[in-house]
Amino acid sequence: MIILGISAFYHDSAAALLIDGRIIAAAQEERFTRKKNDSGFPGKAIAYCLSEAGIELAEVDAVAFYDKPLLKFERLMENYFSQAPKGFFSFLKAMPSWIKEKLFLKDLLRKNLNQIGNFDAKNTPFLFPEHHLSHAASAFYTSPFERAAILTVDGMGEWATATICLGEGSSIRVLKELHYPHSLGLLYSAFTYFLGFEVNSGEYKLMGLAPYGCPDKAREYEAIIREQLAQVYPDGSLWLNPQQFRYTTGLKMVRDRDWERLFGVKKRALNEAIKQEHADLARAIQQFTEACILSMVGHARELTGAEHLCLAGGVALNGVANGKLAAQGLFRELYVQPAAGDAGGALGAALAAQHIYFEHGRTPTRPDAMQGALLGPAYSDAFLADFLRTKTARHYPDDHALFDAVAELLVSGKVVGWFQGRMEYGPRALGGRSILADPGSAAMQQVLNLKIKGRESFRPFAPMVLEEDAQQYFDLPQNSPYMSLVCPLKAPWRKERASDFSTKSIPEKLALPASHFPAITHVDYSARVQTVSRETHPRSWGLLQKMKEKTGVGMLVNTSMNVNGEPICCSPEDAYRCFEQTQMDVLVLGNYVLLKKEPN
Repeated sequence: MIILGISAFYHDSAAALLIDGRIIAAAQEERFTRKKNDSGFPGKAIAYCLSEAGIELAEVDAVAFYDKPLLKFERLMENYFSQAPKGFFSFLKAMPSWIKEKLFLKDLLRKNLNQIGNFDAKNTPFLFPEHHLSHAASAFYTSPFERAAILTVDGMGEWATATICLGEGSSIRVLKELHYPHSLGLLYSAFTYFLGFEVNSGEYKLMGLAPYGCPDKAREYEAIIREQLAQVYPDGSLWLNPQQFRYTTGLKMVRDRDWERLFGVKKRALNEAIKQEHADLARAIQQFTEACILSMVGHARELTGAEHLCLAGGVALNGVANGKLAAQGLFRELYVQPAAGDAGGALGAALAAQHIYFEHGRTPTRPDAMQGALLGPAYSDAFLADFLRTKTARHYPDDHALFDAVAELLVSGKVVGWFQGRMEYGPRALGGRSILADPGSAAMQQVLNLKIKGRESFRPFAPMVLEEDAQQYFDLPQNSPYMSLVCPLKAPWRKERASDFSTKSIPEKLALPASHFPAITHVDYSARVQTVSRETHPRSWGLLQKMKEKTGVGMLVNTSMNVNGEPICCSPEDAYRCFEQTQMDVLVLGNYVLLKKEPN
């Protein structure tokens, strides 16, 4: 049984391929087109998946799409009619696309698939699981659990904005849903918009800004949120005040002037400097979001009685909330789908088709079925040698010699591009397409943010650490192979601060090292940890082990190999272009090492 999963036409289009229940390949379209959050038909991603499997499109037994377009159209129409005459211009903008394309999605999919290869559209079933079922399937069916509660939270699907499900064996049962327009994801995105970040891609920036907020001021703002914007119920569900939002009728999330009066804060422009009041607001909505998620999870435990929990949906990428949830200990173990957003819907749709529609049995595996999320393209040594024909590179046929040489460069303060094996599926670079650096360098965070990534200076970097050593440095309740959990650095590694630290400005806070590993420690002593196992990431593990031999610490800064505004690198060409366009010192492609030429 060969099943092709597709997500497309909203944001983060992707494709995934299953053969007899095993994930063969999965990738986002943006990685091939180099268009960030590409929403178009994932033709290149599909072509890659087929190539990875060594099959033709004609051999696919079923195609699964990650939501139900007719149900989504029903919600769209009901929303516009209930709000009329408000939202007329939004209605005019949306309808041509819906009538021409999305309402006749099956025909659109057939047309695009026929451009990839021969395809028997008449005899190949097209399946359309609901959006949140796709999210739930992406988490539960790849998890190591036989039975688990499943929480999905995002902006919106068809009608659902959050669900609580129970997964048992090969079945998923929806127990409770929160419906549009009441949405924790849209509330968080409204603050993302108001604070000057891009909706559907800038939410993690808001999360990174939140720890700079003043606790007292954030509590004041959170009280306004609870009094004026959202009424929260004991189960974590919420009701949003329709007078304070515009996403149901307009082309913006909120009416700027209304929120400016409400909070006494001007809406931040895209490139405007970050002020303390912005951090205070970010902290307020982050705290509110964490409280809602913890309540939802508590209710899921009551409803299911399950000892394990799976998370998916865009809000599941909120690592701070996940870390607090794991530390709470309400569930024995937490599993977050690494491609928790809409890109993961492609995989979830295929898995839902496999196990629910076709009733294929399931045997959970440990650590999980995601293969380290390394499901994208890889490039052979021969391919790399051919690519590097006209470039100056040193080849290390022995892995240990390579690790030793690269570790020596890292210890000397070099920033290293690390391009190894298959590309990651999902938003995190996990050692396949990473930029690495020494976590002990006090200047490294600023160097990486300003000279390599071209992004905001307040944003933290994640550590990759040997799985067996993680507990030595972090208060980590469980392994975190996908950077899904933010947790505190243990006290012995922290640096003391003056009692007036909380009153200092954001630049002043940035200038003071938080720990012995300043490059990976956020202002609140937290870190978004990736634990690296020898079995899943043997090459990254080998490099970390060599770092431990040289420095006593098996840890590195790990950030994605890309510059601001671009997707994570996919090919050697992408990696080399990133190397050339930034102040990266070293690029390692497989066993080849390239050094940046020193200026004369």
